[in-house]
Formats: sequence, structure tokens, C-alpha cells
Amino acid sequence: MIKMLRVDHRLIHGQVGFTWTKFLEADCILIASDDLIKDELKMSAMKMAKPSGVKLVMKNIDDSVKALNSGVTDKYKLFILCESVEDMYQLVKRVPIMTEINLGGMKNGSDRVQVSKAVHLSERDIERIRELLADGKKLTVQLVPDDSATAVEKLLP
Repeated sequence: MIKMLRVDHRLIHGQVGFTWTKFLEADCILIASDDLIKDELKMSAMKMAKPSGVKLVMKNIDDSVKALNSGVTDKYKLFILCESVEDMYQLVKRVPIMTEINLGGMKNGSDRVQVSKAVHLSERDIERIRELLADGKKLTVQLVPDDSATAVEKLLP
């Protein structure tokens, strides 16, 4: 069962590794990322950062789609992380059961607009988000479980 799909460029860190995982009662974290799989050092860091007692799986987007659609992940209380809106978009478009997305930390940049305290979106990100909203997906911004979730459409420029 998918407990949450979250976009957070930091992937596993304090908020994600402990606060969200505990809140969701997740027993498995799936990081779906084409870039992470190419970076052994970052993958090692994710292994060290994961909470004890929680399984960690790191796959590229294609393999994540196959696993999620095959049902092999159904036995887990699954917390899915993507490090970019683009990765999340590719996953959501190809895994129909995903209807809710949490936007967490997304880094600032000269080509990005700040829509909340920790969410900075590029023009392409905004296009992708608007398309998912038009498809009936629910996207919210919520840094930690104690914060109120805000519908992303209220924050978009």
C-alpha cells in the first residue's frame, strides 16, 4: 500500500527519514530516481540515513514503475520519494493508482519561483503540476505532518 509519494530534493534527511516515516508508519522507502542510481556516493549516503527497521529500495523510474504496477510492493507500507517534479511526473503518469502527491523541499535557483517556504518551482515544474491537476491528481505542500497541507493550485503563480 502506498502511504505517500513525496518530492524532496534532499531525499532521506531528518524530516523524511524520521518524522514522515514514523507518522506514516512506513516499513519501506522507495526512492525513484534516474539520477540517484548513477551516483554510488549518494546511494551510500541514503543507506546510512534510512531509519533502522525500514527497508530501503532505490530504483530508476522505469524499474520503479514496473515494481509498483506489478503488485510486488503491495505487501509494504510504502513511502515513495522522488527528488524532482520531473521524476514524480514520470512515475505518476505511468502508475495510475497514484493520485496524491506531497511537495516538500525543492531547491532554489535562478530559473525557479518560490511558491512556499521550501518549494521552488521551474516553469517546466509548473507545467507538469498543472497537467497533473488537470488529470485529477491532488498535489499539496506540507513540510512536516504537523503543518497543514496546502493545495498547490493555491500557490502557483
